[in-house]
Amino acid sequence: MDVDGTQTAAGAGGGVGVAESDALRTLHRIFGYDAFRGEQAAVIDQVVGGGDAVVLMPTGGGKSLCYQIPSLVRPGTGVVVSPLIALMQDQVDALRALGVKAGFMNSTQDFDERRTVEAEFLAGELDLIYLAPERLRLDSTLSLLARGRISVFAIDEAHCVASWGHDFRPDYLALSVLGERWPDVPRIALTATATAATHQEITARLGMPDAKHFVASFDRPNIQYRIVPKVDPKKQLLAFLKEEHAGDAGIVYCLSRKSVDATADFLCKQGIEAIPYHAGLDGGTRARNQARFLREEGLVVVATIAFGMGIDKPDVRFVAHLDLPKSVEGYYQETGRAGRDGAPSTAWMAYGLQDVVQQRKMIQSGEGDEAFRRRAASHLDAMLALCETAECRRGQLLAYFGQEGAPEKCGNCDTCLNPPETLDGTVPAQKVLSTVWRLKQERRQKFGAGQIIDILLGKKTAKVIQFDHDQLSVFGVGQEFAESEWRGVVRQLLAQGLLAVEGEYGTLVLTESSGSVLGGERQVRLRKEPKKVAVARADRSERKAKAAAAVADLPADAAPVFEALRSWRTAQAKELGMPPYVVFNNATLQEIAVRRPSSLAELGAIGGVGEKKLTTFGEGVLGVLSGLDGPTGAPAPVPAPTPAPARSAEPESAWDTEPEPDWDMEPPPED
Repeated sequence: MDVDGTQTAAGAGGGVGVAESDALRTLHRIFGYDAFRGEQAAVIDQVVGGGDAVVLMPTGGGKSLCYQIPSLVRPGTGVVVSPLIALMQDQVDALRALGVKAGFMNSTQDFDERRTVEAEFLAGELDLIYLAPERLRLDSTLSLLARGRISVFAIDEAHCVASWGHDFRPDYLALSVLGERWPDVPRIALTATATAATHQEITARLGMPDAKHFVASFDRPNIQYRIVPKVDPKKQLLAFLKEEHAGDAGIVYCLSRKSVDATADFLCKQGIEAIPYHAGLDGGTRARNQARFLREEGLVVVATIAFGMGIDKPDVRFVAHLDLPKSVEGYYQETGRAGRDGAPSTAWMAYGLQDVVQQRKMIQSGEGDEAFRRRAASHLDAMLALCETAECRRGQLLAYFGQEGAPEKCGNCDTCLNPPETLDGTVPAQKVLSTVWRLKQERRQKFGAGQIIDILLGKKTAKVIQFDHDQLSVFGVGQEFAESEWRGVVRQLLAQGLLAVEGEYGTLVLTESSGSVLGGERQVRLRKEPKKVAVARADRSERKAKAAAAVADLPADAAPVFEALRSWRTAQAKELGMPPYVVFNNATLQEIAVRRPSSLAELGAIGGVGEKKLTTFGEGVLGVLSGLDGPTGAPAPVPAPTPAPARSAEPESAWDTEPEPDWDMEPPPED
């Protein structure tokens, strides 16, 4: 569960230590739930007892609760190290809505605001305080913490400490000082994205050799993973949104700022409300766009990878990629922003040959030593293997993170729903490799995929004639495949390491493994390119029904009640200046709609209604329900909520320090 109060399928969970403890009473009193789920109880038991913990849980798995409860139960203030300052205000507002005394310190505040938070901390008036990692490198911050009482240190997004990782933050390397200066304060490091190697690096670099480790399943069964061949990505995206996710909130990831702006503009012109997000926008615009996405329903944000870390919005129904992520870790983290509420969601990607060529080229031409390039290449290889697999994508994704017992078929990814055909691709592979070899040996020339395919198809283009490539013995030997199919062959040969990309212009060259294929010593298996890139209509209808599950699964008489409660929630959230899910999440509203409580006591027994929310919103909810019972069927007026405190100045950056800029052209963004 995160600060939005989302706690689905609460179970008995955990050990006896928490079951009868202050932790469980705090869960019920503050968050409105009667039981922990999964590993939450065991983690909380460890930290409340003073022990360190390293926690690997998927996005939406309830990581935040694992440090929030100990911070509330143990004496002192919980210090949360978080990499994104743009979200701190929302996180603090959400906790305050629950009755938790929370604050933050970052560069968006003026001097007086920071002094106020410092005074509250020193007076012991805060349950939690959020800090960016950069602040812990300042002597003034360490001196401040030394003068107060700390209950627990929580290091969120702990994978940022991994120097080879996709979200590396140098300031995380200094966080080992927390254990050195406060050896008696328990630390908890949390992440949703870590391989076994990253897991070990987190433990070593943060200096947590005695920490207890908790690794939950990385599976997100409500997310359907789909990867389609890239033909016309904008039109493919438009069809995906209109046919499957009309009116849904979602995130579209693009490689560059230019592509973000163009895609957002395209969607708007097609009647889909979309906003851009990238480091090229001024800080105020970025902050406003992020706030709109969190607070409005049905909005699409088109973004570079700078957007999304720490986003708690539970009802993101889809994440779409128009360009290939650089690693499986990045892909998993980005797709994990969908479906945090447990409802059906989609992770969709359009992927093509140019993605592979571009990524290979940028690894070779980018900064970093040979070891860095090898590591980047291995990350890309794993990502390509996921894209090209003919087996269950979910199984391969879980296996990458070392999750044992991954299903052979999950039944909710494209390769399970529509199993791809495979073929013996040895002869087609030999034709491609032979063409590359002949250009190099006979003509001392190197060309990209387009020229190779034109030669195989026997196309007498101007470029083919210019270089006499129509005289090659391989000219026209590839008539059995269409151009799109040959592009698939080349893409898969690159993914299998049988071709490589070289130089500034991305020319194709042979590898050490190519000879065994040319010599007939190695068989090559290939996925057969689909003739038509589309989702089956029956599947489309089924998914549309699932997407409406929030209402469709309710009894007929409860659906209008749920909609009335949603309208009321939207008005309350707007009045308070907070995201609607912070008022109540959909699961809580659904239970209210079904049970129709008639008193505050009955409302307080519903999951997700803690003491503070019952006091703040209880009469309003009962007023909506009472109004629906009246002769007009319209909700009764409810008292206006107490205005929210003034928000701090708009951040000039999502980080305490400005991130690396992304690129209008290649190479891809690093922001």
